[in-house]
Amino acid sequence: MSIQKSIFREYDIRGIFEKELNEQSVKLIGYYLGKKVGGNKMVAIGYDARSHSPILRDYLTSGLNAAGCTVLDMGMVATPVNYFANYQPLSSLTNYQLPITNNQQTPSASVMITGSHNPSEYNGFKITIDKAPFFGEQIYALGDEIIANQHREIPDHTEKIDIDVKTPYIDFMVKEFAHLKGLDKKIVIDCGNGVADTVLTKIFDALQLDYKGLYCEPDGTFPNHHPDPSVEKNLADVKALLEKEGDIAFAYDGDADRIAVLTHKYNIKGDQMALLFALGMENPTVIGEVKCSQVMYDELERRGAKAIMYKTGHSNLKVKMKETNADLACEVSGHIFFKHRYFGYDDAIYATLRMLELIADGIDLDAEIDTLPLVFSTEEIKVETTEEEKFAIIDAVKKLLKDPPADFPAIKSIIDVDGVRINFENGWGLVRASNTTPVLVTRFESTDEKLAKEYEEKVNHLIAIAKESLVTGH
Repeated sequence: MSIQKSIFREYDIRGIFEKELNEQSVKLIGYYLGKKVGGNKMVAIGYDARSHSPILRDYLTSGLNAAGCTVLDMGMVATPVNYFANYQPLSSLTNYQLPITNNQQTPSASVMITGSHNPSEYNGFKITIDKAPFFGEQIYALGDEIIANQHREIPDHTEKIDIDVKTPYIDFMVKEFAHLKGLDKKIVIDCGNGVADTVLTKIFDALQLDYKGLYCEPDGTFPNHHPDPSVEKNLADVKALLEKEGDIAFAYDGDADRIAVLTHKYNIKGDQMALLFALGMENPTVIGEVKCSQVMYDELERRGAKAIMYKTGHSNLKVKMKETNADLACEVSGHIFFKHRYFGYDDAIYATLRMLELIADGIDLDAEIDTLPLVFSTEEIKVETTEEEKFAIIDAVKKLLKDPPADFPAIKSIIDVDGVRINFENGWGLVRASNTTPVLVTRFESTDEKLAKEYEEKVNHLIAIAKESLVTGH
């Protein structure tokens, strides 16, 4: 069976278990990734709740061992716990005598085996090397090398050292948020049968918080609802419980790097969370993705913060944070990245505690959101296309915008950092190519509901003309 090029994505490696991620492909991923990390280096592996994750762990381990790496196995963990391992001295993660000269040395790389919020037959690998995301051209080049050598045989060799990252992670959070002890709020959580609760309620218990949990038991078949909190219908149960007996609610995706925050009044989106979190920082630099509301950028600037618009994607945002020394970054979907008092990666559990900290400091979340200028925003709207066509359509749209149709709304400016974001007099429209699926992603916003609809119609018409031009060559 030949290895599919399509599993090597912009931010991670992802595919269907057995069909695309199987013994042959995953051993080779381990081997060639191990060669990139370098021989005699320590690679820490963790995995999510899917039944096939431990099987992939063994294949990956065989490949890494064949490349001369030492494999550290942290077991079933949340993705942010996996990231956390990259910042911990090996001496704090294991009781074993490791073959290292410096006890303060951290792992050279980590791999998180997770299908995130995808259906249960999917799985994948999120890779960090030297504390930086391994993504984009690096993943594509790795894929090319693996496909060119896909008949290489890798023997079974599953020797590994068990490590405990959860305990130091829990200890860190409990110490960092000791001032939340006994907070007088009723908290509701929905872990969606993902891996958030491999650590979450232990932290809550240590802080003596009052909480009720839904679907905390990790179960990779996701029997209650799909673990994607950015989809409204997946929040029905947690909303019902919040309504009945809670003050605030949090929901998590399958691997706990994304969060939804719910009050009795609002489902607080990632860009609104960034505004709230910025309240607790002095003149922060905040990075948002191109899908974030203009309200966020304007409000941050108005309050003396520095706001930067950048590409969508957790890897892109981490790299940009490092480059700009930003304090915070966000995606509308609920990836929140803290460099302020933390390590600069997306961690839904840490974000939960920071949100509770705002509440403990007397900030009324609803009242803060009530003060924001009212805008009408669409959800992300996906336009089906093909992998081959999606970027060509964006290029065609950019060309058309140089001389748009006569009835196209007046354009104030165009931002092309990721796809094309068109700023109009009273709002904006976005068209970008998804880096992970064969779709275009659009979003529209205006101070006027009718105008938001008009922007959507006019931009969709432009997309249709762009598609047509690819067919006819005109």
